[in-house]
Amino acid sequence: MQTLAKNSEPTPAIAPESGEFSGAIVRRRTRPVRVGNITIGGGAPVVVQSMINEDTLDIAGSVAAIRRLHEIGCEIVRVTVPSIAHAKAVGEIKARLRATYQDVPLVADVHHDGMKIALEVAKHVDKVRINPGLYVFERPKANRDGYSAAEFAEIGEKIQETLQPLVQTLKDQDKALRIGVNHGSLAERMLFTYGDTPLGMVESALEFLRLCEAMDFRNLVVSLKASRVPVMIAAYQLMAKRMAELGMDYPLHLGVTEAGDGEYGRIKSTAGIATLLAQGIGDTIRVSLTEAPEKEIPVCYSILQSLGLRKTMVEYVACPSCGRTLFNLEEVLHKVREATQHLVGLDIAVMGCIVNGPGEMADADYGYVGRTPGFISLYRGREEVRKVPEANAVNELIALIQEDGRWVDP
Repeated sequence: MQTLAKNSEPTPAIAPESGEFSGAIVRRRTRPVRVGNITIGGGAPVVVQSMINEDTLDIAGSVAAIRRLHEIGCEIVRVTVPSIAHAKAVGEIKARLRATYQDVPLVADVHHDGMKIALEVAKHVDKVRINPGLYVFERPKANRDGYSAAEFAEIGEKIQETLQPLVQTLKDQDKALRIGVNHGSLAERMLFTYGDTPLGMVESALEFLRLCEAMDFRNLVVSLKASRVPVMIAAYQLMAKRMAELGMDYPLHLGVTEAGDGEYGRIKSTAGIATLLAQGIGDTIRVSLTEAPEKEIPVCYSILQSLGLRKTMVEYVACPSCGRTLFNLEEVLHKVREATQHLVGLDIAVMGCIVNGPGEMADADYGYVGRTPGFISLYRGREEVRKVPEANAVNELIALIQEDGRWVDP
């Protein structure tokens, strides 16, 4: 698998105050939240996350899985922590990473009456993720048709009571908390009060945000994930709107949960994540595929690169081919990609003919254009610099990049 760059320069996060369209996405202004050596929000590059599949009681397996993800560009890794034993195991995982590799930023996923687990694992990780719908168990009542104000408030007090120790230990250690709402696991009282809706998701998150703010804790990241893309998009849009109205500036973690696998899983994730990023909403992302976690990272970076939010690989510009094309464009694009895909930060165009080629690839660093049968024109930016035989054109392209000092060996 291709290794992706982790420390590339982002497109400027905030466009000029003049409001003139610059071609760059104007990102929502958020506070910076530190997670280990990574910053989420505050104009930092959109952060890529994933989650290992290993049981965290398997310390060696978990260390290896975390390292595999981190080495290909995953900047924050999440682990599941269903018990106190798992929480203690995370401490050993963290120690082994420091001793044998490096201090990878870790997030602990805590569910189901997780106060004791969260308190233990907070000692060992950089961020704790809790699900408001599962953090405090609400015992359903038969034939319930709603919640009174008193019942709602009583549960809110219970949440505050259980949340306070976790918030305090995170404050003391200068660590972060993710309030991770899931559409499929909203608390019963939220369902009765707001329905199975994006509004219910937003209100669930806001309840926890207000409780944290009341304790003067603001190292917070929020997610509102759903498996249906329209619900996910609506929830994040509403959350951004409500936070703006309330003067909140917390970063948002984007994801379509349970997106599936294969091409459709990738398209589904992209439809939700990219739509919001293009609107300036989102500070960190995770693509959730029913595949090995390593398969998620290239999708994340492709989304960010296509939007101009991260530059971590070569950007290839290629026409779809038509009757004017003077060579096998698909085959040539493959050859160019194979030769140059290890480079970072370049735009390379492969165009089938001279009619639209130079105009369509005007922003590319280098161009490979069909000029006449059997010959290729190579461009540096908008300038045609040489005409070469097609048989040797890929090598000539490499030579041109080398001449400019922009080539590195694979």
